Amino acid sequence: MRCRRKQRGVAAVELALVMIPLILMAFGITEFGRAIYHYNTLAKSVRDATRYLSQQGPGEGSGTARCLAVHGNRTCSGTPLAPGLTLSNVQVHDQITDPGTHQNQPTGSGVINLVTVTIDGYQFVSLVPFVATNITFGDISVTMRQVM
Repeated sequence: MRCRRKQRGVAAVELALVMIPLILMAFGITEFGRAIYHYNTLAKSVRDATRYLSQQGPGEGSGTARCLAVHGNRTCSGTPLAPGLTLSNVQVHDQITDPGTHQNQPTGSGVINLVTVTIDGYQFVSLVPFVATNITFGDISVTMRQVM
């Protein structure tokens, strides 16, 4: 009987001690999941913008491709696909803007022109900065062959 009185409340104290790291770990996993989701969204938008640009003529469609990369549509309307993403984060390279690297590239089956869309300097802002810090993504870039 005396032993039971000494043990009273121990489970509550143990739960309190264990809950702190478990909650921090849950918030950390959630934030890194959000970061991966944002990165995947940006990668898909860059791929779509490059695919659109590859179907356009040389020097055409770069503004529309930027809108596709940022807003997911051709008119730049609505909210950005990721918070804080702006048109200044998107770089478009083709045979007009970078002729040395994107024009007349030799391949095993002839010469091709390339188009590249890049999102650079995007910063993921954490909702719980004391658990997961803000992350600046590396360049997200896609290069495709331009159809002529």
